[in-house]
Amino acid sequence: MKSPALKDYVQLVRAPAALTVLGDTVAGSAAAGLRLSGRRLLLPFSSVAFYWAGMALNDWADRKLDAVERPERPIPSGRVSAGAALGTGAALTAAGLGLAALGGGRMAVAVPLAASVWAYDTVFKPTPAGPLAMAVCRTLDVLLGAGGETRRAVTAAAAVGVHTLGVTALSTGEVHGANPNTARAALATTGVATTLAVSGPACTRWNRLLSVAAGSGYAGFVGRAQADAIRDPSAKMVRHATKTGIHGMVPLQASLAAKRSVFGAALVAAALPIARRLSRKVSPT
Repeated sequence: MKSPALKDYVQLVRAPAALTVLGDTVAGSAAAGLRLSGRRLLLPFSSVAFYWAGMALNDWADRKLDAVERPERPIPSGRVSAGAALGTGAALTAAGLGLAALGGGRMAVAVPLAASVWAYDTVFKPTPAGPLAMAVCRTLDVLLGAGGETRRAVTAAAAVGVHTLGVTALSTGEVHGANPNTARAALATTGVATTLAVSGPACTRWNRLLSVAAGSGYAGFVGRAQADAIRDPSAKMVRHATKTGIHGMVPLQASLAAKRSVFGAALVAAALPIARRLSRKVSPT
C-alpha cells in the first residue's frame, strides 16, 4: 500500500471539525474568570489534538464496521492502514497532553480527558454508555480551560456536556435512522444546555444580552434540525441533525464565553462559518 497522502489524514481526523472544539477551553477560561493569554493560548490547541486523536481512534476501532457501512473512509478504502491510524491517535494524544502541560492546564484534568477519549472509542462507543462517555470527554475539555478554578466552570462544562450527550445519542442513527424518542431526547438536552448557558452571573448587561443572543441562536440552529429529525427520523435527517449539532457547539461556547468576554465570544463565533464551509469538503461525522 502506498503511503497515505495528507488529505487522507485530514479525512481520518475530520480536521476541519476541530474548529468546533477550540471554544471549549475559551468557555472554561471565561467561566473561571481567567484570561486565555500567554502560554494558556496553547490550551485550545491541546483540545484540537485530543479531538483529532479521538477521530483517528474512532476509525481504528470501527474499521470492520466501516468496511460494511462506510467503505469510503480512509481505513476500509485502503488509503490509511489500521496501524497508521492507531499510531496517529497515540501521537496526537501525547501532543494533547504536552500542550496541556505547556499551557498551564491541570494535568489532573488533562490525563483523565486523554483516558476518556481512549475509553470512549475502544470500549464505550458501541454500548448504551457511549453518549455519556463522550459527554464526559467534552465536559473535561471545558474544565481544562478553567485551570485551578474548576468549580467556577462547572455550569459551563455541564452545558457543553449535556449538549454532547444529546448529539451523540442521536448520531447512533446516522446509518439506519433513529427512534423519534431519541430525537426528542436530543431536543430536550438542547433546551437544558441553552438554560445552563444563559443562566448565572455576567459581567455587565451587555455581556448578558450577548450571551442570550448567542444562546438563542444556538437553540434555534440546533433545535430546528432536531425537530426535523423528530418528524422524519430517517438516516438522512439524523445525519443533518448530527452535523448541525456538531456545528452548534460553537454558538453554545460563544454564549458561555460572552458572559465574561465579548472578545472571546466573538473569536469563538467566527469559527462557525469556516467550519460549515469546510464541512462541505470533509464531513465532520
